[in-house]
Order: sequence, then C-alpha cells, then structure tokens
Amino acid sequence: MKINRILVSQPKPTSDKSPYFDIATKYGVEIVFRPFIKVEGLTSKDFRQQKISLSEHTAVIFTAKAAIDHFFRIAEESRFTVPETMKYFCTTESIALYLQKYTVYRKRKIFFGQSGKLDDLLPFFQKHNTEKYLYVVSEAQNNEGSILDKNGVNYSRAVMYRTVSNDFQEGEKLDYDMLLFFSPTGIKSLKKNFPNFEQGDIQIGCFGASTAKSIIEAGFRLDLEAPSAKAPSMTAALDQFLKEYTKKK
Repeated sequence: MKINRILVSQPKPTSDKSPYFDIATKYGVEIVFRPFIKVEGLTSKDFRQQKISLSEHTAVIFTAKAAIDHFFRIAEESRFTVPETMKYFCTTESIALYLQKYTVYRKRKIFFGQSGKLDDLLPFFQKHNTEKYLYVVSEAQNNEGSILDKNGVNYSRAVMYRTVSNDFQEGEKLDYDMLLFFSPTGIKSLKKNFPNFEQGDIQIGCFGASTAKSIIEAGFRLDLEAPSAKAPSMTAALDQFLKEYTKKK
C-alpha cells in the first residue's frame, strides 16, 4: 500500500518553513493536521491549591512545549518574576529552543537531552545537585517522576495543564494511510472517537516512549517510533521512514 495521506495529530504549523511541508513535497504525500487532543491550562487558583512556591525553585524541568507556555503563564498570573538565574532542563533540543519565546537562550542555563526521556538529563542533575527543581507536568503524567525519586533529585511536581480529548464531528472519517501521535491522551481520543477503528494496513507512528506504550497496550501495531539517536524529531523520523518505505515499494 502506498502512503498518500498522513494525519499529524497536532495543530497546523504557523510557519511555512515547517519540515512537514518539505516532506510533503519531497515524497508527494498529503499531510493533514488534525489535533486529537487539546490542552487546557489550570487556573492560577487551581495551581495555588498545590501549595508550591515558585520562588523556592532555582531550576525547571520541561518535557513538552506546552509545559513551557503554562509555566510562564502561571508565573505571570502569580506575579512572579522569573529570575535571570533560573536554569532550564529539557528532554529534547526542540523543547529547549522553544524557550527563546520567553527568555534569552544561554547555554550556561539551558540543558537538553537527545532521546526525549528524563534519563538523558540525569548527568546534568548530578552535576547541578544543589538546585531545587520544579518539574512542570500535565495532569495525566502520574508516574514520570519516578526516575527523579530513584536518583535523589530535589524537586517539586507541579501540575500546570491538562490534555483532554478533542471531539470529532459525527460522520468524520479516518481515511488516512498513516497516523502520527504525540501523547497517550491522543490514543485515548482515537479509541473514544473511533471505537470501531481497525488498523489493517494503516501505519501508526508516535513521539515518546509513553505514547508508544499506549499504542501497544491499545492493541495497535507500532510502525514508527521517535525520537532516536539518528532522528531526534518526529519530522526527521518521518523523513527516514518514508525514504525506506518508498524503497520497499
């Protein structure tokens, strides 16, 4: 089966320079952006109920761009001025680069991993072991702090946003040759909106280990998983996949 239509379960990029558009042209495929989930921020009132003081922390851990958005939103709503000395630890380089939206990018205060996993950051945590970390998470991230606990990282788990299912219109079809997901909530949304979905020849790809796990647990076949050492982003992984897939066909 030839791959003609790919659904990317994220909002359409605001820039025409997105690698997705280059991939569409390169391989002659149609890429459709259709979010399966939407992100809702907790109110500053809800955040205060967690009894976490932002001023007590000297570093922040980010595993998603949404976490960055809501950290700075909560800080502003709480009238907390993020100090220039704050350090940031991100699970990927793309997340780290996104910080430029809110702060001046300086290598001495921004650190990032390669695989998208917290494990990559452990050497940095060990080197900066006097920091008090704020781990910004979504409501759905229940056990992802276990690696921090096991390694004695001094941190607070701060829930600042939640991801919820995006409802599809009645009769909307899932007529794609490939589906790309970016969170376990996206898989839940797939099962909710399309309870009779059968994968068949449809290729399924994802970004992140937790998403991969959710796909397998849901009984689907995982055909593409990112990030990896050779493909740190979903677009790089997709490019590689289509290149190999085209050769096979």
